[in-house]
Amino acid sequence: MSTVTAIILARNEEKHIVDCIKSIQFADEILVIDDGSTDQTVPLATNLGAKVIPHPLNGDWSQQRRFAISQAHCEWILFIDSDERVSPQLAKSIQESIKGEPKAYWLRRYNLFHHNPATHGVVRPDKVLRLMPREGATVEGAVHETFISPYPQATLEGKLYHYTYDNWHQFFEKFNKYTTAAANKYKNQGKSCSFLGDIILRPTWAFFKIYILQGGILDGKIGFLLSIYHMMYTMTKYVKLYYLNKSNGQL
Repeated sequence: MSTVTAIILARNEEKHIVDCIKSIQFADEILVIDDGSTDQTVPLATNLGAKVIPHPLNGDWSQQRRFAISQAHCEWILFIDSDERVSPQLAKSIQESIKGEPKAYWLRRYNLFHHNPATHGVVRPDKVLRLMPREGATVEGAVHETFISPYPQATLEGKLYHYTYDNWHQFFEKFNKYTTAAANKYKNQGKSCSFLGDIILRPTWAFFKIYILQGGILDGKIGFLLSIYHMMYTMTKYVKLYYLNKSNGQL
């Protein structure tokens, strides 16, 4: 009989961890890899039957997920973030799929911005590779990771709900964290930065792509705001890279 381990990375996720774990109760094993939570994340997860393993993130999401894979005991692994929820239909699809031939499965993810009904542009639905046999699975990339499996790929029916941000304060906290991480990644890769090309033209194209080509305009005021902030996100990570290169690694 095929079994599946659900893997959650967490740090101070008491607002999300309960609903997340409740949506994956079908899993034979639930692992929470905890990066030093100081709130109620650990006891809440433990009370719901999850196994909590402390392990420092150190700013590298991929190594944290690879560590999680090494701790899993089931034949299959399901990666899920604490701000995501598996729908009943998706849960059923997962249970059926692990009975068949080994494949790596894409999940259809629906992004929800708290109190803001937007479904295009930045928060348009996407697909993420999250369910796969444990054998041969790995993850690469420090911030926005790439999930890798040697098996053929397919897409499951059902929705994975992603509650992207709880509020604007959290939005800007992540904005700053991720733009800094991206700039440092580019710096380490030896990437150059053109003031005209990367700080002026690239963000302008980013706005046009999200707002016009990907339908942000259809979401009204929130669509416009999210498109503007996507433009600013693009600009900010390159501004940070520009000054990292100018100041020998100092922002």
